[in-house]
Amino acid sequence: MGEEPDWDKCPPEWDDFPQVVVDAVNIYYSLGSKVYPDIGFVGKDFTNFDFLLDLYKVPKHNIDFVFDLLKYLEGREVETSQRRLKAEYDKIKKK
Repeated sequence: MGEEPDWDKCPPEWDDFPQVVVDAVNIYYSLGSKVYPDIGFVGKDFTNFDFLLDLYKVPKHNIDFVFDLLKYLEGREVETSQRRLKAEYDKIKKK
């Protein structure tokens, strides 16, 4: 477009994050999701959490950080699911 990009406004690349963050996100998306038709997404299934920690070779001193990040991502996904369901419910209710 003929303009120099403003690097401060560019979204980060995966290479910009520490490996533990990349591993945490991969673990998050490897966990199963608990979804119910009338309720929506209610959370992740942490049954395989220990297996995935071993698979990604997460050091013991990073496990708490990984778990906190997973719970943060899970909370955001629950909120998004609830907003979508409420919007759909309100749309049906108006008809």
